Order: sequence, then C-alpha cells, then structure tokens
Amino acid sequence: MFAQIKISGTVKTPKGKILVGASIAIQNSYDGTVSDSSGNYSFITSEKGEWIIEAKLLDYTSSSQKIIINKADIVLNFSLKETLNELKAVTVTAGSFEAGDKKRAATVMNSLDIVTTAGASGDITGALKTLPGAQQVGEQEGLFVRGGAGYETKQFIDGSVVNNPFFSGAQDIATRGRFSPFLFKGTTFSTGGYSAIYGQALSSAVILESIDLPDRSSIDASVTSVFVGAGTQQLAKNKKSSYGINYGYTNLYPYFKAVKQTPDYFTVPAFHTIEGNFRIKTNQGFLKYYTSFNAQELGLRRPNIDDAMLKNAFGLKNTNWYHNISYKQFLKNNWKINLSGSYSTNHDDIFSQIQNQNNQFTNTGLAYIDSANNFLLDNVTNVSQIKTIAEKKLMGISTLRFGAEYWYSYNKNKYNSFSTILTDNLTAGFAETDIYVTNNLSAKVGARAEYSSIINKWNIAPRMAIAQRTGKDAQVSFAYGDFYQKPENINFYQSTNLGYAKATHYILNYAKTNKDYTFRIETFYKQYQQLVKTFPTYNNNGTGYAKGIELFWRDRKTVENLDYWFSYSYLDTKRDFNNFPTLLQPTFAANHTASLVAKRFVTAWKTGFNFTYNFATGRPYYNFQRMGNTFAINDEGKTNAFNSLGLSLNYLPNLGKKNSKTYIVWVISATNALNQKQVYGYNFSHDGNIKQAITPPAPQFFFIGCFLSWGVDRSQDAINNNL
Repeated sequence: MFAQIKISGTVKTPKGKILVGASIAIQNSYDGTVSDSSGNYSFITSEKGEWIIEAKLLDYTSSSQKIIINKADIVLNFSLKETLNELKAVTVTAGSFEAGDKKRAATVMNSLDIVTTAGASGDITGALKTLPGAQQVGEQEGLFVRGGAGYETKQFIDGSVVNNPFFSGAQDIATRGRFSPFLFKGTTFSTGGYSAIYGQALSSAVILESIDLPDRSSIDASVTSVFVGAGTQQLAKNKKSSYGINYGYTNLYPYFKAVKQTPDYFTVPAFHTIEGNFRIKTNQGFLKYYTSFNAQELGLRRPNIDDAMLKNAFGLKNTNWYHNISYKQFLKNNWKINLSGSYSTNHDDIFSQIQNQNNQFTNTGLAYIDSANNFLLDNVTNVSQIKTIAEKKLMGISTLRFGAEYWYSYNKNKYNSFSTILTDNLTAGFAETDIYVTNNLSAKVGARAEYSSIINKWNIAPRMAIAQRTGKDAQVSFAYGDFYQKPENINFYQSTNLGYAKATHYILNYAKTNKDYTFRIETFYKQYQQLVKTFPTYNNNGTGYAKGIELFWRDRKTVENLDYWFSYSYLDTKRDFNNFPTLLQPTFAANHTASLVAKRFVTAWKTGFNFTYNFATGRPYYNFQRMGNTFAINDEGKTNAFNSLGLSLNYLPNLGKKNSKTYIVWVISATNALNQKQVYGYNFSHDGNIKQAITPPAPQFFFIGCFLSWGVDRSQDAINNNL
C-alpha cells in the first residue's frame, strides 16, 4: 500500500475550457482514469521508474509527457487543442443559403423542397423566391435579388455558367427555368458576397451541383394536365457508371381551354425537351456530362395601347442546346483538380407587327406605332466556357485553390435588315484560401481578375469572409467583396464604349442552425457604381445603393410532421441608370417582402398538404417624358400590394404496400388560389395619357398530374421531406 503513488491533475484547453471524459493513462500499463465534470482526474499506480503518460479526447489532439515515478505523488496538468474537423468547423453563412451538403446542418432547401413548395410549380427560381432577398417579380424572367435586376443573377451548373437558364418569352410575361430540380444534389443561393471562383454576376449567384451516380436503375413517366414525359437512368452492374435520357412535351392548350387568358393566343405555347447524361467513376476521379435541348413556339395578340382599333401581334420560335462537362480528380499530396466546360447556343426567331381587327398586317404611318411594333428579329447567341481549378489541402483542413477560366461569346442580331455581330473573349484568374484557425473561427480570402476584349478593360475584385462560432449551433459571419459585370448585349448594340458595372457588398449575418431549426438574421449594404446610362448618351455614369435587413426561420420539430419556414426582407434601394433622370427606386424592387411556407404529411391518409403565401408591398412605376436632353417624370405611383396563396396536394396510393414494383405520386396544385388581383406595373401610351396595368395572362394556374417510377421507391424520402 505504501508503494502506491497518486497521479492527479486537470485537463483543459489552452483557453482554460474544462474537458470532461478525457482518458488519462500510463502507456503500456493498466493504470489510468478519465477526467470528471470539473476536468479533474486522479488515479493510483504501483509502477516505478520512467513512463509515458498520455491524455486523449475525441476531437482533440492527444498530449503525452514523460514522468519518473518514485516515492512522491505527481501533479500533472494537460492542455489539449481541439482538432480541426470538417464536420464541426464553422463555415461562412453570410450571403448564402446552402442545401444538399450532408456535412453541414445548415440545409435550407433540397430538390424535394423545391418541387413541394406550393406555388413554385416545380421551378427552382419559383422556390427560391420564398427565401429572403428575392423579389416577387412576375412580369420578367430572372431572379431579382436585393435591388438587383434579373440579369444580375447568374446560374452555374458544376462550376460553369448557364447563359440562358430561362425559356424565352413575350414582353410582360415571365417564363420558368429550363432545368428540373431533380438534376441537382446541391443548391447554393448566394444573395451576395460569393466566392471568387464565380464572376460576371453583379448581385447574386445560384450555384447548382448535379447528382452523381443514381442509387439504382429506374424508369420514370409522367402524365399531367399540361405535359407528358418519360425517361430512364441506367446504372452499370459494377456501379461505376450510368447513363440516362429523358423526353418531355408541354402544351398549354388544355389549361387555356379551362382558364381564360387575357392575350389572344394564335399559337398556344408548346415545348419539347430532350435531356441526356452519362457519369463515370474512375480511380480517384469522376466524370459527368449533361446535355439539354429545348424547342418552343408561341404566338399572341394584345390590344395596342395607342389605338384601341389596332392589335400588337407577337410570335416566337426558340431553340436552345446546352452542354456541360466536368471532371474531378484527386491527386497525390492532397491535391485535387477540377475541370469544367460548357457550351450553349440559343436561337430566337421573333416577329412583331401591328394588325387590324381582322388580324391582318397594317401600317399606320405613325412612327411611334410602326417603328416600335413592326419588326423581324433573328438573334443567335453562342457561349463557351472552360475552367480549371487546382485545390490543395494545407495544414489541418485549410485549403488553397486557384485557377483560371475563359469565356467566348458570339452574338449575331438581325433586326429587320440591320445586322450586328458581337464577340467577346473574357479571361479570368482567381485564387482564394479557406483558413480554419480553430473549429470556431474560419475565414475565406480571395481575389478575382478579369479581362474582356469587347470593352478592352481589366477589373480586380478582392473578396473576404470570416465566421466565428458564438455558442452551440450559433455563429456570426461577415462578408465583403467587389463584383463586376459587363453590360448586356442590348447596350452593346448602341455602343461598345462602355465599361464594367461594379457593386461592393457588405454583409453581416447571425445564424443558429441544427437539424430541427434554422434561424438567420442578416443585414447588408451594396454600393453600385458605373451602371449603364442610356440617355442622352450611353455611358457608365450610373450609381445606386441597396441596403436592408432580412429574417429567416425554419422549424421542422415543434409540430409533428409539419415543416414550415418564414422569411421577411426589408429593402431600401435607389438607382440612377438607364434613362432615369435621378436616383429612383427601381420598378422591380419592393420595400417589404415576406413568405410563409408550410408542409404537412399525414401518413394515415398517404397525403401531403403544402401551403405557400407570398406577400410584397407595391412596387413603383414611372412614365418618363423626354424634355430636351433629359427625361422628366410625367406620372408615378406604386402598384397595389402583391398577395398570392399557393396550394398543392400530393397523394401516394402505394405507400406501405409490400412488394410494390410501381411507385405513384398524384399531384394537384393551384397558384393564387384566392384569386387576388396582381398588378406588376403599368405601360403608358406614347402621349402618356393612357396607362395600362401589367397583369398575369390569367389570374390562376391549375395543375394535376400523375408521376410514376419503376425501380426506385421515393416514398420514404417524400415523407421525410414533407411531400
């Protein structure tokens, strides 16, 4: 008994945090213990001489010390440093909503979330409009974010830009996106402050990552009130490769027969879509290819605002072919290479003409009617991009990445007999590093440089973000960055003596997130410079700002089988751009927007009930009249508030049936179910005396469909995601 020696001490972090449950033991012996709730430990040993004693705790670096055991008790304190761990390390959330990354609990929206968001009609952009920062703009395609125009948001698939992510359409009628949400395993909606890897987006980026290999081979089919489709995904027996093909045909004739449309459609909108893909898993690498071909046609007539006896006729034929290829390869010494490329060609064949009451072409002799409405437009746009990113793991989990990309853009525009060809070679280089100081503190620092041949100018854009954990599941993050975007082609038709538009973003964010709840509050400020002015000459003298605060709350736990989220945005923004005579609130921006989305699955009924309510205060409208070398505001005001209730019901008749080989989902949905009047703005006659409300083609959209699959049962996913 007198030969035993007591060894005791404490186990803490370098900052003095108590570590409970740490294992302390003499190596190669049976003597040891664990630290208690106060971080203290003690044990008795009968060993003698020189030994190594070690302290260990999961997620912390072990510590060992040499001791000599003789007749005296030993007091020995340990200091353990937390190991950096990708699963636990804090990540920047300022300016971005991420979904689909299993490593993070901050999942906001996945593919099933998108297709089951009532009122979104399975459209990615429609679902993103329920998140903070996005505006409820219904008369133009695009995603309008934090005071930015729709063309200031870019979409990227596997790192490559998508030049025409939306279907072509007619004036004052918004169109949906070209891509199915089920193509993607991850969606990042960045409302600002995004990575230096991405460029040419002044306000926002939607970053989509396509799925890898399917779990198993399957066949899918759909029959609905507006489209039919079928496809297959085939997985190789060795589960290292797959291929797939899908075809869909959409025709709105049944819907138009059931719901009266405001325009007179002489060609009902119809769409053909063909998609193909293959995926190959190599040794330490992955190759993916995706292609999509779309063809569409539509034609409509509307009353002419200057003369009630005349009609404006508009016809469109469009073809779009998009290709995307990407390859990832892990190399030695913690290096990884990412290669990606894309090519798209888009062809719009448009005619517009003034017609009489007999739907025949007529020429009024009035320039303000004829020149604006009688034209033929043939527009072809080709965009190619290649990108290379090299990535190196540094100490711990910190990462350095750098790379370059090249875009080639070709645009041929024929307006009546006048042709314009625009080409641009845009070269960019970028570098950034993810620095993890501890699991509670991380930073991202980078920069991007670009050169555009069409404007013969460089830009350099620094970007930085930092995140600090402030408590359990909680963190604060800040992001800053400069963002540049070259003018749209419609401006280059008038002048190529233009430069980049610039926006500087400042974003501060607090987030508390776990698997059951998500709470975010974010404030931002954006300063716009060098915006394009179109009058009295084309130049880059435009300015502007956007500032505001946003709130997001998602709750998956409080009520059993109920998943809901609420978002609110306050926006204060003004711009002096285009032909604006001064700083004004742009017509696409509302001061207040809010959305409430709720989803409840009732297992006993095999049915999911989905609800979405979107609200926005009125947006401004202006009638500018030319007064010499400037424009004056002849009329202005605000539209009525936007209100829209979306409902959908999803029924799974085969749920729970054993040995079922066919999986069926019935869907019924309605937008603007309360038939609330929606006015997006106003058009004005040439003299300004007549103003005409811009409204949806129809107040409501109804949909019913049956979706079938063979080989893959998604029922449990449907329940887990409140389908």
